[in-house]
Amino acid sequence: MATTPRTPTSLPGGEPEQVEVQRPEEARGEPEQRATPLELFFDLVFVFAITQVTAFVSADPTWTRLVEGLALMAVLWWAWESYAWLGNTAASDEGTMRVVLLAAMGAMLVVSLAVPRAFDGDALVFGVAYLAVRLLHLGAYTVVSRGDPSLRGAVVNLAKVSLPAASLLVLAGALDGTPRALCWIAALAIDYLGLALAGTGGWRVRAGHFAERHSAIIIIALGESLVAVSVGVTHVHVGSGVITAALLAMAAAGALWWAYFDVVAIVAERRFRALGPREQPLMARDSYTYLHLPMVTGIVLLALGIKQTLEAPSAHLRTVPAVALCGGVALYLIALSAFKRRNVGSFNRPRLVTAAVLLALIEPATVLSALLSLALVAAASCALIAYEFVRYAQARERIRHG
Repeated sequence: MATTPRTPTSLPGGEPEQVEVQRPEEARGEPEQRATPLELFFDLVFVFAITQVTAFVSADPTWTRLVEGLALMAVLWWAWESYAWLGNTAASDEGTMRVVLLAAMGAMLVVSLAVPRAFDGDALVFGVAYLAVRLLHLGAYTVVSRGDPSLRGAVVNLAKVSLPAASLLVLAGALDGTPRALCWIAALAIDYLGLALAGTGGWRVRAGHFAERHSAIIIIALGESLVAVSVGVTHVHVGSGVITAALLAMAAAGALWWAYFDVVAIVAERRFRALGPREQPLMARDSYTYLHLPMVTGIVLLALGIKQTLEAPSAHLRTVPAVALCGGVALYLIALSAFKRRNVGSFNRPRLVTAAVLLALIEPATVLSALLSLALVAAASCALIAYEFVRYAQARERIRHG
């Protein structure tokens, strides 16, 4: 396998590391796979879905709605993630895969439309449409795995998990109250624990494409946080308070973008490429499938807090929006640190400290004005980026340009 020489780097927030860049696809004579226009088109449906989740919780920001919103995010994420793996295995812009992905987009659109009443009158519609999304995914994988016994075995194991999980959401749509909640809990447990227990035998990953798809979804989620700005000012006069809040929201979102893309995404992709064919699916599962969920969820929670702030900048936030505003960014930073720990073996201490500060701001955010609370969150986020930029300047330069 062709490699480049090892280059010593000191990763921000940790000890010196060695980064080896390898391109196993090119070494095997395979072309570098890129995200296709159809995959990006599919992502737009996911954007609508997470926007619906933000609106769902924002309409009645209670603890019950927050828990339901988090459950919806977990289910929607699993659907998107399933197709990210599928697109990584097969060219999604060709032949049967094109038809399948377009059909899945239609089913996902129905799922998204049902999100606001997924625990009420549209629960059955949500469950049936979601089952269709998962069935299309399994059907496509069955076609792709023809002639590949190893992959076919992995797909069979996947079906043993995904079909019961999706079917439980259909059953939940026909029930109410506690039985419906128990079906949701069981469905999420089967999906998320089932993948961990089944292992990654038989799966293959193209590292560059997989990393690119997850980088794109982070950008999409950050874009949704800015969509919250426009939604939040729909019925509000655009005065100095709203303008200030919008700029602070942009600063917070920009800091989150920087925290991921400046160094973390680069190092993670290099590590990903350097692994062998057995280790790559493990990293894909742990670092991307599992750990990107709390990142995206944290951004969605931030969007919820921003939306509530823009609706009444001078008022104080209720408890749930305060948790979303401060805790969302904290969750994002904790997930990024766990991402670094999984990939290079060390946590990012400055980010964990900043996350602790943000969690401590939750209680004050319920008595301060929403605008001041957002300003504190933006200040903490930007201060972290400024500290890392100065403290790890040499390591950053080597990683990005060395």
